[in-house]
Amino acid sequence: MRVLLDTHVVVWLTHRSERLGAARDLVADADRRLVSAVSIWELAIKQRLGKLSLGSDVRTWTRRVTRELALDHLPVSTEHAAGVEHLPDVHRDPFDRLLIAQAVAEGAVLLTADRRLVGYGDAVRLVG
Repeated sequence: MRVLLDTHVVVWLTHRSERLGAARDLVADADRRLVSAVSIWELAIKQRLGKLSLGSDVRTWTRRVTRELALDHLPVSTEHAAGVEHLPDVHRDPFDRLLIAQAVAEGAVLLTADRRLVGYGDAVRLVG
């Protein structure tokens, strides 16, 4: 299975958070573990606004975490961006909608703790 990690899931993994529970096995057993450029963008914004502290700049943090967790980077493609148009109007968060579009286009499952995203169906698996 290919998994796309929601932004908070990546952060939880780096802190070995107990919130992940059994989902930690899902991540470990995945054929591919993807982290989106969307998540890196979201982290950069939150850190810049003081809503988050990663302990280093986002570039350095991303390099370290990608290596430690064996993550593959998923850039945003035109197909991903255009895919947002075809998603149901479950909610309006642009970060989440683009992550869902990426999961659908890449045949991956988005691992998230955000219960609002369940409305997107099989593209989402709740964790935590």
